[in-house]
Amino acid sequence: EQRLRVFCASRKRQRRGLPSRSLLLRYPDEMKRGLLLSGGIDSTALFWWKRPAIAYTIDYGHSAAAAEVRAAKTICEKLRCVHHVIRIDLASLGCGPLAGRKSSSLSQSKEWWPFRNQLLLTVAGMHAVQHGVNQLLIGTVRSDSRHADGTPVFVRQISQVMSQQEGGLEVVAPAITLDTIQLVMKSKLPLALVLQTHSCHQGNTHCCQCPGCMKRLKVFERLGLA
Repeated sequence: EQRLRVFCASRKRQRRGLPSRSLLLRYPDEMKRGLLLSGGIDSTALFWWKRPAIAYTIDYGHSAAAAEVRAAKTICEKLRCVHHVIRIDLASLGCGPLAGRKSSSLSQSKEWWPFRNQLLLTVAGMHAVQHGVNQLLIGTVRSDSRHADGTPVFVRQISQVMSQQEGGLEVVAPAITLDTIQLVMKSKLPLALVLQTHSCHQGNTHCCQCPGCMKRLKVFERLGLA
């Protein structure tokens, strides 16, 4: 009878999109930690380093969404992590390769979605607080500071805004002082998983020409993969 009650409770949690009781027991501390996982090298390395038990991948209508979801699913399955895919359509609001539109004069970067990280963190946070998460990780690295929403100031301020609201969710960027190579080395991410990440801004196969692919090639060279 006890086993039946545990089984039924577990099935109810699964239907609600929550981790099973066995996962809660296995990861008592990490269950408070979630990760915004894009399937790229930075967020995948952070995932391997910090081992959160819940990951959120957001398809926001960008051209590489399907490949990013596949890459994120692969890493989550590897570590038996609960994985939530959230879909919202922002395709008409982006500029640059990921949106399939020309760049904006408002940003120095070719790739720019107004307030993207702010929105993605908010959407992921709306789910995270319902899953008992009180710390949301984002894979920002040092080179992301070329964007206003990739700076320590942004991370600190968005964390203050979200932590002051219901759920008390804190936003943390553990790798913000590291470059991608340093993050990969620190995380000890297996090279086989590095190869399964997705970096292209143009679409679901690597074009080897966009900024995302060029960064990937440089990382591969440094790691001896190219």
